[in-house]
Amino acid sequence: MKHFPSRLAITLLAGFLALPVVAADSVAKVNGVAIPAARAQAMLAEQRAQGVPDSEQLQNAVREELVRREVLSQEAGKKGLDKKADVQAQMDMARQAILIRAYLQEFVRANPVTDAELQKEYDAIKGRMGDKEYKPRHVLVETETEAKAIIARLQNGAPFEEVAKESRDPGSKDRGGELGWSNPGMYVKPFSDAMVALEKGKYTSTPVKSDFGYHVIQLDDVRPVQAPPFDEVKPQLQQRLQQQKVERHVMELREKAKVE
Repeated sequence: MKHFPSRLAITLLAGFLALPVVAADSVAKVNGVAIPAARAQAMLAEQRAQGVPDSEQLQNAVREELVRREVLSQEAGKKGLDKKADVQAQMDMARQAILIRAYLQEFVRANPVTDAELQKEYDAIKGRMGDKEYKPRHVLVETETEAKAIIARLQNGAPFEEVAKESRDPGSKDRGGELGWSNPGMYVKPFSDAMVALEKGKYTSTPVKSDFGYHVIQLDDVRPVQAPPFDEVKPQLQQRLQQQKVERHVMELREKAKVE
């Protein structure tokens, strides 16, 4: 006895045959134009990189977004917007930016920062920091005569915070001349040499000349340097060294390029 398909089966089969055929390498067709599957994969990868978990809902949302983009793109083409010079220039720049990003990502993958480079940079920074950090305050004036007058007022008992209001340094004058905790390498050499020679609580008895003018410096406090552990700063060091590698590579390419 022959088994004929049920009416329901025939209806389902007819419906299936009526569906538009979408190639395996595309996710949809819009007015006969196929949307490449690679485009969907690229958008999905962007979403995953931002922490969005993969799901059927995400895939459907990406497909719908690509369909809408294709609809709008086709409408723009009908109006000839893709032929406008300014639009073409922007499209060229967008393509160029994508190529540059891909190239630099490949360069970073091929030229990673090594653990030895990270340790060397960490040791160099610690060396520049020294074994102490200082908390100075200062008054900056234009002439040596003004600086000597400031010192005379301090010797007569004037509070340092008071005379600091006359400082030419806008970043510290309203804080009594306070500069915060820092290592000597952060200051110009005449300033740092005078600062480290001071005893805690003392100020310079003679003006200190620098390219900025004349300083009167007081040392409020000194403490041992507390360098952060290597593992704590490793991500920041890695990012900075990788950026430096990229910048050097770009400069090398620029120097080799023939620009007319």
